Amino acid sequence: MTSPLLSVENLRVEYHGASGAVTAIPDLSFAVQAGESYGIVGESGCGKSTLLMALMQHLGRTGRIAGGRILFDGADLTAATRRGIAMVYQDPNAALNPTMTIGSQLAEVPMLVPGVGKREALDRARQILADVQLPNPERVMARYPHQMSGGQKQRVVIAMALLANPKLLLLDEPTTGLDATVEAAILDLISELRARHNTALIYITHNLGVVAQVCDRVGVMYLGDLVEEAPVRALFATPKHPYTRRLMACVPHLGSTKHSTSFLPIPGQPPSLARRPPGCPFGPRCDGFAPGRCDHPVPDETTEADHRVRCIRWAEPGATLAASAAPLAPSLPDDEVVLKAADMSTVYTFAGSGFRARKVRLLANAGLSFEAHKGGVLAIVGESGSGKSSFARVLSGLYPSSDGTLAFGGVDVGRRDVTQRTAAELAAIQMVFQNPDATLNPSHSTEFPLRRVLKKFGLAKGERAISAEVDRLFDLVRLPRGLRRQRPSRLSGGQKQRVAIARAFAAQPQILVADEPVSALDVSVQAAIVNLLLQIQADKRTTILFISHDLALVHHLADHVVVMYLGKVMEQGPVGRLFAPPFHPYTEALLSAIPVADPDAVQSRIRLKGDIPSPIDVPPGCRFASRCPRRIGDICDTIPPPLRDTGEGHEILCHIPVMTLSELQTKKNEFVFN
Repeated sequence: MTSPLLSVENLRVEYHGASGAVTAIPDLSFAVQAGESYGIVGESGCGKSTLLMALMQHLGRTGRIAGGRILFDGADLTAATRRGIAMVYQDPNAALNPTMTIGSQLAEVPMLVPGVGKREALDRARQILADVQLPNPERVMARYPHQMSGGQKQRVVIAMALLANPKLLLLDEPTTGLDATVEAAILDLISELRARHNTALIYITHNLGVVAQVCDRVGVMYLGDLVEEAPVRALFATPKHPYTRRLMACVPHLGSTKHSTSFLPIPGQPPSLARRPPGCPFGPRCDGFAPGRCDHPVPDETTEADHRVRCIRWAEPGATLAASAAPLAPSLPDDEVVLKAADMSTVYTFAGSGFRARKVRLLANAGLSFEAHKGGVLAIVGESGSGKSSFARVLSGLYPSSDGTLAFGGVDVGRRDVTQRTAAELAAIQMVFQNPDATLNPSHSTEFPLRRVLKKFGLAKGERAISAEVDRLFDLVRLPRGLRRQRPSRLSGGQKQRVAIARAFAAQPQILVADEPVSALDVSVQAAIVNLLLQIQADKRTTILFISHDLALVHHLADHVVVMYLGKVMEQGPVGRLFAPPFHPYTEALLSAIPVADPDAVQSRIRLKGDIPSPIDVPPGCRFASRCPRRIGDICDTIPPPLRDTGEGHEILCHIPVMTLSELQTKKNEFVFN
């Protein structure tokens, strides 16, 4: 057998501070072959990014490799300068200089090689932009980062890494926060470039669906330890470590819904690195923990070909919790309609550029018509720029609508912003945003926003009543009361999102608008937050508007789904009807982009090309025509499509007849959603 390209042997990484040394990675060993794709999964704080920083020798002033060695292409990286390794970071904005053009930044990489001049470097940059499938490389070279979309910037960062001709490419959550269609395109690109250049990959992510689709082998990390390692099919078919099994139980599957199964989040939090438990690091959170056995050092055990596990009880029947759970008995929607949009449109007007510039009209929402029922979950999906958040702003009173109606409680609230709404109307509609850090004041305690809501709406009077209500809200979102006086910086991401949810429910809302509330969270935290929302909704009979680009999660959570594109509803219907043919071609593309957490899953592959047209210059025909893989001719470009009713409230906006769509989309093994 050939020697591995990368071999990590008994690696130990420490961080040194005023209070002493903290071990981030105690004793880690694994290997990656040339051309192999190796995935590393685990919760935040488990050492994944520290490992990549050790490979790049970027541990900072306080970090150091305290033991073991890293062999790359036959050389010891702990004693030599790294060569042939490049890295793609999670946030392309952090890797690109906003004051330099894309061409200038790309050219810097080849110019680090002696003898390469600027002209040759720019030529290489143009070629690599073409390789990563960015159209018109010359124009891209002249742009600044702010003039590009998130997906385009991520392609530029990948191009920058490839300019170094790496043998090993490190990818740290490179698609987190991207739309499903953009994520699918980036993953396809990475796989294509890997095959072309025989580049090895180390892929860090919390998305197990991505791992199932792009990796050959997987390592599961917990508190700096590799607790399980196996070929990707073996890991997903027969996970052996309790931690791996619990991670798998947090992943939404398209074959199940909230009425058939529930997520099984992992209890507790990973312990502090300074308080590493003796023996198995997962012991304090493991249902199968056996005192006297699991609190002693646990050796690696190879259970079968290439499958390693660090657990002494993995083979004992019933020793670890099965990856399944009984459903939570979630809420069922009533017949009562609490929110109704009828031909609602939203236009943003702003000044144009240049001398004597006219005002520019941007059509964010165009003729939206749908309903939300009491106690139900209405999901709104679509790519960035589809108008989802614009609708949420109108509903919340942050921006008025321009036409049509948005009826709530018999009143058209669409034309009334927050300054024109009554206190009862403001309290009745609350939002939970994607990033809790942006909604919590870092200079105040976590109980402060809850107290503020209670006082503003007069829901509790007097210090004793307010304090008791804050305690009740902390209990409602499963937060320890001891965190009341802590500042947000002392809380984990999941805890901060729970505070944001408590703040929203403090107003006793009838409608909760959740705008991508779990997209940046670990799968275990995501599962806990989703379960929490369903439990509170069942108790309070709250209507939830769930905005997301994760269709697997939407399938699990929603009762009714609205698919938007360029401000228009392309398709809507009950969740069961929307995930079965016929689909709108746009919905079909979104579904095909879902990274299914099953290496053997059979999916169609529909990759959308190009960008969403500008909402300033909306196409006269079907808005999706320029990217539609099922475009049937000029009629799609020039004539608005008809609304086709397939029954049971399922509607599709398309020129293609429903029967034709159904025939096209039910060919053998095209989808695996039911």
